[in-house]
Amino acid sequence: MGRIGDGDIHAAYIEFRAKESDKCLSAQCVHCHSIRAKNTSRQRAHLLECPAFLNTMKEHNPDNPILHEALNGTPTQHTPAKSHKKRDLDSMVNGFQGSTSSAPQSFPIPKPQLERDFQMSVQLNPKISVGQGIWGQRNWVSFVSGHWNGRFGKGTVVPGGQDSQLIAPDLSTHIDANYLLQTHDHPPAFIAVKMDGWRVGPRDVLEKLEDPSQIDEVDPKTYSFRVNVHMETGDARYLILNTGMWVASGVRRGTEGIVIKTWY
Repeated sequence: MGRIGDGDIHAAYIEFRAKESDKCLSAQCVHCHSIRAKNTSRQRAHLLECPAFLNTMKEHNPDNPILHEALNGTPTQHTPAKSHKKRDLDSMVNGFQGSTSSAPQSFPIPKPQLERDFQMSVQLNPKISVGQGIWGQRNWVSFVSGHWNGRFGKGTVVPGGQDSQLIAPDLSTHIDANYLLQTHDHPPAFIAVKMDGWRVGPRDVLEKLEDPSQIDEVDPKTYSFRVNVHMETGDARYLILNTGMWVASGVRRGTEGIVIKTWY
């Protein structure tokens, strides 16, 4: 039987350095938020017993090999699927060479398929009220720091990013964020990210999200935090990101700020 790939394990954790003086990284499960030392074998053992992770996989990814092992005792034979993320750069630059026939053809429109791509955790400064404008209450929120990891790499969120929030009368919040990702490469690459969308829900739920003492008590299923994500970079190693489109789901956390998971 095939062993579960490290990618399945790493996608379920956010890695961070608890203290600047720490030589080793810590890893936090994005499903139950438990923290442990970064160790792939121990992280894998935790996922096999993590109720929050297993319930999520049952609902959204029943073919996940870790779920299969937890339920059946043995990992599934994993055959890597063809990656749709690797594109022929020459084709992108010179155009795709298809049939030159002028005869009309009828092809079905491809159905988009989303795959989990990357996730990040961001620490935020306290929001600054810009005041009541013609469109609503404007708040300014800056990024302290953060970490991200995914299929195309891992790294940190550069301090200084910002989110210009517009609060509607019903407390729905429009998100308009711009920030930088730095990769762990040597030398590192820098990726500019633009994120926009809405956080909406019942008024009483949204009021709790504005109270740091109640944020962690709010069930993420009681509100919607959805954004579109676009990336830009001039680094040759990550040019493929320039033409990508992502959708993301977020969760407010009292101590972390926000946790974002994205699909490509």
